[in-house]
This record gives sequence, structure tokens and C-alpha cells, in this order.
Amino acid sequence: MGKKKVLIITYYWPPAGGPGVQRWLKFVKYLPDFNIEPIVYIPENPSYPLIDESLASEVSKDIIVLCQPIKEPYRLAGIFSKKTSKTISKGIISEKKRQGFIEKLMLYIRGNYFIPDARIGWVKPSVTFLSKYIRDNNIETIITTGPPHSLHLIGLQLKRTTGVRWLADFRDPWTTIGYHKHLRLTKRAQLKHKAMEREVLNSADQIIVTSEVTKTEFGNISDKPISVITNGYDYEPLTDFSLDKKFTLSHIGSLLSKRNPKVLWQVLFDISQENKSFANDFQLNLVGAVSDDVLKSIENHGLSDYINKVGYVSHKESVKRQKQSQVLLLIEIDSEDTKSIIPGKLFEYMVSNRPIIALGPKGSDVERIIKKTNTGHYMLYTDYEALKTVVLNHYEAYKTGSLQSHAIGLQQYSRKSLTETLSKLL
Repeated sequence: MGKKKVLIITYYWPPAGGPGVQRWLKFVKYLPDFNIEPIVYIPENPSYPLIDESLASEVSKDIIVLCQPIKEPYRLAGIFSKKTSKTISKGIISEKKRQGFIEKLMLYIRGNYFIPDARIGWVKPSVTFLSKYIRDNNIETIITTGPPHSLHLIGLQLKRTTGVRWLADFRDPWTTIGYHKHLRLTKRAQLKHKAMEREVLNSADQIIVTSEVTKTEFGNISDKPISVITNGYDYEPLTDFSLDKKFTLSHIGSLLSKRNPKVLWQVLFDISQENKSFANDFQLNLVGAVSDDVLKSIENHGLSDYINKVGYVSHKESVKRQKQSQVLLLIEIDSEDTKSIIPGKLFEYMVSNRPIIALGPKGSDVERIIKKTNTGHYMLYTDYEALKTVVLNHYEAYKTGSLQSHAIGLQQYSRKSLTETLSKLL
């Protein structure tokens, strides 16, 4: 029996960097092991905010990759303000009171004229191209993955025109995601988003989400089957690294304006004032894009001398830095909207053998996973004393050379195990 063909429609694909590309890159890598042949459809000329050439080596030469041109509004926006269009496309939005006229205007246009997002113009040509491809190649199943959620509109129309079986994969929620509040949406635009979301969720044959919180949210909108398949980790053997000599607390990934745990900066400043040995050993590593608001906040808390601002690095380099760090920081916005957000890096953090200190809202999926796997401590933004105790305990363990994580039950989050779960849905 030949392999079952599945068409995967995604915007992010190597050489795109950042977390958005990892999920389907890894599913595509392992699907052939479960007798499924993935065919990938991507834009020919995308405008990726982050580039990581190292990921291209993970794409098998045997995989069929189809490309079609896309018109990118962020390129056009760059004529007005290159810096603003670049930061918005990365998801870095300034606090409302600090937004300049150009940023306000661009957010208003993005929110109200490009619904659901700036890739809406790719829907029509993609449907035309893929309708023919599906018929000519006897494709029975398609998968769309968002964000950008406009890709689900491709799935919606292909379902109508071809009757193909359609799985809609949501790496993030749609209308409840935090940044929607910053898009300056009119009431009409908000209602249009809600209507589109409802239509997609009630038209797909199967919905896939990355968190239990999103499953509950979508279950209130749709009675279609919803499965949780989280992100995960791939086994990446690394031998050429040694633990940092300093007591490093490392945050790997974007630190956006709202993701600013002032309680942590206060704790670190207070300990450095009270403990001379800690002050000599401590270093705060920031690996990835960091908003000016967060940098100012760290400096205002008297931590300028301890910052090591690394900037964006390749995925391979980020894995190495995770394994080298003494402690890993996972910071989520303290809000109801972010309970369902599970950063992809959490799973790589968990297998790095380094303890995690996470901050976020109460009752989040991240809190549940960290506690279940015994991979670190999850704190609320109000936990000053508890946070201080954990940092000091980790520092004492670092001094005695005994600082490490004691994880349990991680195998279920391996990319191959997760792909097996996906293959059963297919």
C-alpha cells in the first residue's frame, strides 16, 4: 500500500527563523515514518521577520514543496517606516502611550483593512492553484496552520470547492490572542474576526490546538472534534558545550513590551545589593529580540551592569545556550489571554537539564506542564518572596556545583511521539 498523501499549507518554512516554523518542519520530518507523504505549500517570496538558514538542512530532499507568489503588505509599509514595519511584523508593539503616529496608523490599517491578517491577499491565488493540484494529484486530506489565520480561509474555500478532508491547526488562538487589543480594531472589524473564526471552526473536519485552554475556548464555539497536540522537542545531541562559569539567568526568545516582569528585576537587584558574592557571579543573558520598554525597565531596576544582550541567534545556537545556562527564564504576559500560550521553547528548555523559572498568569497550561514534569518553578507576578527564595536556592546549588533539573515524563513531548499522535488523526 502506498503512502497516504497530505497537503500542508503553511506560511512559515525555512529559511524562516523563530518558533512559528518549528512545528510543521518537525511534523514533516517524521510523517514519512508513519506511512504518510507530506506535500508542503508555501509562499514563493515571503517577508519573514527572522531568518535562520541552518533550518534548511532539516528539509528532506524527497519532500515536494510547492510555491506560489505572495504580495506582502509589510514590504509596502516599509516605504513609510522600515523600522516600524519590521518591529510590527516581529510582533513587537510599543505600549499605547508610547506609540508614534506612524505606528498607530500602521496598526489601525493592519487591524481594520487586512482581516484576519496581512496575508489575506494570498488566499485567492492559492485556492485557484491548489484546487487544480488537489484534483490532479488525488489529494484527500489538507492541513492549514495559523497564524497567519488567513491560511485557514484557504482551507475553508478548498473544502467547499473540492470536498477535501480538512484539518485546521492553531498554533495560537485567533480572536483572544493578546495583540488583538493593540490593533485598534473597530467594532465592525472585531465582529468580522469573530464571524471568520466561527466559520473556520465549524467547517473544518478536525481542529488541532496546542493547549488545553484553547481546546476549552474553541469547544464553546464549535462541536467539531478538537485534539491537543502540543509543540515539543527534537533530540539534538550536543557535546561541544560546557556550563557557564557565571551564575547565568537566560531568557531565550522575544521579550515584548508587556512581557516585563518587574518583580523579577526587583528580586535580582535586591539580592545583588544584599549579597556581594551573588553580585560578582550573576549575569542576565537576553538572547533574542528585546523591546526598548523592557530594556529600560531592567536598567531602571539597577541591573545595567549585569545584562549580556546577545540578540537573535540561530536555532542551533539557541539550543546550545539553553544547555549552557545555569537557570532558564520563561516569561509570559500576566493576563487572562495568555493562559493558553505555550512557547515552543518550553519543551526545549525541559530537555536541557537546566532548572526553569517561569512567570505568568495563574492557571496556565505552562504552569500545569512545568509542575507535571518537575522541570522548574512557576511563579505569579505577585510572588516576590517565593521568587527571591527560589533564586537564592538556585544560587546556593550553583555554588556547590549541584544545580540541575530533575525532569520526569518528557518522552511524550518528543517530536516523533507527537507526530505519531498526528498520524492517527490523519
